[in-house]
Amino acid sequence: MTAIIFIFGLIVGSFLNVCIYRLPRNISIIKPSSSCPACNTPIKPWDNIPILSYLFLKGKCRKCGERISIRYPIVELLNGILYWSVFNFFGYGWHLPFLFVFVSAMIVITFIDLDFQIIPDVITLPGIIIGLIGAFFLLPDPFTPLLHYSTTPLLPVVGFKNSIAGLFIGGGLFYLIAILSRGGMGGGDIKLMAMVGAFMGWKAIFLTTFIGSLVGSLVGIFLMVFKGKGRKTKIPFGPFLSFGSIITLFFGGEILKWYFRM
Repeated sequence: MTAIIFIFGLIVGSFLNVCIYRLPRNISIIKPSSSCPACNTPIKPWDNIPILSYLFLKGKCRKCGERISIRYPIVELLNGILYWSVFNFFGYGWHLPFLFVFVSAMIVITFIDLDFQIIPDVITLPGIIIGLIGAFFLLPDPFTPLLHYSTTPLLPVVGFKNSIAGLFIGGGLFYLIAILSRGGMGGGDIKLMAMVGAFMGWKAIFLTTFIGSLVGSLVGIFLMVFKGKGRKTKIPFGPFLSFGSIITLFFGGEILKWYFRM
């Protein structure tokens, strides 16, 4: 079953590459079919097998020989690993599709924000609604004492009140930061954190923000020291918040437990 979940994650990861390329360019993600960005030759189904096709073609287009970005198999592999991890952490059940949507959305947001410094509303706004619905009925609370679900017990859910609180605290907190920073925080980050709160509740907002800020600061220091970047260099915050939300999903309860023991 874990192998099937992993392969399914790879297949969805191939679709995520389509979303990453097309959404910020306002191109339909349904049609036309995938093609080489260099020569526009439609990609045959046997050349679109996740990871394997990239290896067989040695990272080049079969028609024109143009190099294909290593990002494509990385996205596929990353999504497969995350699906596999979600299944092994939380067990099988109706909560799985909601968690799959969440981790895939974080991947798409990360790479779009890195390229264009935007977070499309078409991801976050539906994500907020999906999070609210899932939190009320199905989504497990990441701050429960149970960390690993090897079977399928009745998982303690986030709950609708907790989800609503997370939505408003996440969106409100980052809206306040955007005002105080005078544009240093974008509207996409506001809606992203509202989505995170809807999926995982209000506690997740503070832990996700802390982890994202810590990692973002370390990356910023590295770029300043080794890459010659200045303090005013713009660095998209979405990827760090996405990373923080994934860590919170899997390890939020354990991190808080460790913190309070300290």
